[in-house]
Amino acid sequence: MQRCRGEYHAVVAAPDYVPIDPSRRVRSYSSPPRRADAWVADRAGDLQGPAPSGPALGTAGPDAGYAYRLVHLFDDRLHLGYVAKEDAIAGCVEVAMKRAALFGRAPIVHDLTVAFTIYGFLDPDPDVELAERRRREFAEIRSSHHYSERRYVVDRVAEAALRTSHDAIGAAYEADWRSLFVDL
Repeated sequence: MQRCRGEYHAVVAAPDYVPIDPSRRVRSYSSPPRRADAWVADRAGDLQGPAPSGPALGTAGPDAGYAYRLVHLFDDRLHLGYVAKEDAIAGCVEVAMKRAALFGRAPIVHDLTVAFTIYGFLDPDPDVELAERRRREFAEIRSSHHYSERRYVVDRVAEAALRTSHDAIGAAYEADWRSLFVDL
């Protein structure tokens, strides 16, 4: 703090040994002048209308990456079989992100529970057909070179299933796991 004209001012961006002229007016922040017009999305890259939708386009949602902060909660609960842990996480986190985006919110732990349940990673003894499918479909999808395969894993899950509660999805998985998927 530097005393100038009876007032104390913070001195920043200069070492202590640099002399300061006490008669010099201390500069402070001032906001830019108010913009009279409303802001309009008129730049070349701005999206006009709603976001496009369809296979392989994804579902945008707020703070989607938060799912990666929650995934460690499942470290001791996953039954991976022949799928690498990083691959299972890469695919299921994106399913969780899609579910959260469908509700217009950031991912929560139940979104991850849904994703891991749908693909049988929370089941110690999944159906042989499901285990074989996920072994093929999750192979190496953690790599950015396998984006289209990751999108396939996400788009296979029925949107109607993602819109139901995690308890209902658990019951549907137990009854017939195939009902949670659409054939692409």
